[in-house]
Amino acid sequence: MGNIILFAILGGVFYWIYKSYSTYTSEYSKEAFKNMSITKESLMRSELGLFVALVAKVAKADGKVDVLEAELIGIMFDDISAVFPEPQKTKDILKEIFSEQKERYDNLQEMAQTLGNAIRRDRAKQQQFMGFLIQLAFVDGEVSKNEDEVLQTIAEAFNFDPSAYHAIFEQFEQMIKNIHPKANITDAYKILGVRESDDMDTIKKAYRNLVKQYHPDIIKSQDKSDNYMKEATEKTQEINQAYEMIKKAKK
Repeated sequence: MGNIILFAILGGVFYWIYKSYSTYTSEYSKEAFKNMSITKESLMRSELGLFVALVAKVAKADGKVDVLEAELIGIMFDDISAVFPEPQKTKDILKEIFSEQKERYDNLQEMAQTLGNAIRRDRAKQQQFMGFLIQLAFVDGEVSKNEDEVLQTIAEAFNFDPSAYHAIFEQFEQMIKNIHPKANITDAYKILGVRESDDMDTIKKAYRNLVKQYHPDIIKSQDKSDNYMKEATEKTQEINQAYEMIKKAKK
């Protein structure tokens, strides 16, 4: 169930985030960071570095960062590091920040408050960040008590409108209810563009390539219409369901 849900809602969260991209992309660009010295300290002081720290805390709130969360977070690292000088160095530091912060909850309030203060006047950013964090908590199909407490702490630190918070939350709950797995294994192979005789390494590679193809960049607007984004969401669901079906058939 978890694997189906991750990428079934992955496109959905970025469709939702896309609607408020104009402010987001104008500030988080290569031009904005071109003169930044890339160090762990500078990244930890940046909005995106603080966001990665909060992502780590949400991801580990239920006791583990599973494969599904790691896949989503890996895409996020690629998106974020691409706007900084020295992308690979940036990505390595972001991974280090994530690794450290996922084990710490003593500084949750402090980090959430710091980021909240930085974006307090920008409702679009608040929605983008909260939407991503809520989506991450739903990866395994339900939000645990600990995950809910972490999310609530962050939302309060952001001074986030409770009604807006619950609206986002309910959107993901509804999205999960609407997931309907495919029933035809032949169609599953066609969707991924692989053959039944292919090994799982080949199939997994095809699957990941398709997911990346239909993954809207968290940083850069792709200047696509709402219809495109809706179609991408549906395609992402289809890809993941096909992959799950093939995995079960190969066991």
